[in-house]
Amino acid sequence: MSLSRTILVTGGCGYIGSHTVRELQRQGYPVVVFDNLVKGHRAAVRDAPVIVGDLLDPEAIQAVFRAYPDIAGVIHFAAYIEVGESMEQPGKYFRNNIQGCVNLLEAMVAAGVRYLVFSSTCAVYGTPQRLPVSEDEPYKPESVYGASKRMAEEVMAWYDRTKGIRFTPLRYFNAAGASFDGAIGDAYKPASRLIPRLMEYLLGQREEFFINGNDYPTPDGTCIRDYIHVDDLATAHIAALEYLWAGGESMAFNLGTGRGASNLEVVNMVREVVGRDFEVKFGPRRPGDATQIWADNTRARRVLGWEPRYGLREIIETDWLWHSTHPHGFEDA
Repeated sequence: MSLSRTILVTGGCGYIGSHTVRELQRQGYPVVVFDNLVKGHRAAVRDAPVIVGDLLDPEAIQAVFRAYPDIAGVIHFAAYIEVGESMEQPGKYFRNNIQGCVNLLEAMVAAGVRYLVFSSTCAVYGTPQRLPVSEDEPYKPESVYGASKRMAEEVMAWYDRTKGIRFTPLRYFNAAGASFDGAIGDAYKPASRLIPRLMEYLLGQREEFFINGNDYPTPDGTCIRDYIHVDDLATAHIAALEYLWAGGESMAFNLGTGRGASNLEVVNMVREVVGRDFEVKFGPRRPGDATQIWADNTRARRVLGWEPRYGLREIIETDWLWHSTHPHGFEDA
C-alpha cells in the first residue's frame, strides 16, 4: 500500500488516538483526524487536519470521505470509556459507541473504504476463566462499556459478512505511559486510572491516594493488571491496518505485555522513578474488579509481527515526564 494513501483516525485527539496519529506520521502516512473534542484535545495533534464533528451526525462523517477520497483505511477510537459512568448512563454509551460505529461503517460503505481497525478492550471478557487471557476466552462483559464494545464488534462482523468490510478489534489491557519526549500524554481530568491518579497525588492535586483492596489472593494482596505502553498500542494499530491491506481476514487481537504488575508494584516503581516516598492508603475493593488479569499476546506476535517494546519502568518514566511538565494537561502545552 502506498504511503500516499490517507488514514482516517476517529477520536484522534484523544489519549491513544493522538499517539497513534503521531506514529502514523512518523512512518510517513498522511492522516486526517475526526474528533468531537468532548474528551480529546486539539493540541494533541500537530501537522494533520482535524475535522471537528460527531459520529452521531451521519452527514458529518460522510463529508469527510467526500473531502478526502484517497482514504485507504480507518482507525476508530471515538468512544466513551468510563466503566462507572456507563453503568449510570447506559443510553449515552449505547448511542455513542454503537450508533456512532454504525454511522461510520455506513459512510465507509458509501465511500468504498473496506479496512477498519477498532479500538476495543479486554472488558469484553469480564472476569476471565483462564490466565493468561487469549482471544478464545468467552465473552461475558460486566459493564455497559464492555458490552457496548462487544456489540460494536458484532456490528462490524455483520458489515464484514454483508458489505465486505474487513476489521480488526484490538482488545487492550491497561493502556499507560506517554510519549518519550513528554509532548503528549493522558490529559483526562479528573484521572480515573491508577497511574494518572497517583501522578496527580504526587503533584498535589489530590489530598490522598487510595488503592482499592489489599486483601486479594495475590502475593501482596493487591490486584494485578497488564500495563501496556501507549506507544506500543500505536504500533499495533498500524500493524493491524497493514495486515488488512495485505489481505488478512477479520480477526481480533489481545494487546498486552503478557505479564502482570500488582498495584503495589506500580507504586514501588513510581517511588523508584520519582525518587521520593509517599503515603499510600487502602480502601475497600471496588465492585467488579477482577483479582488478576494479563494478556496472552501470542496471536498478535505471530500474525501481526508485533512486539511490545516497553515495560513498567518506561511507562512510569514517560507518564511522570508528561504529568510533571503538564500538570494541567494541554493547558500547559
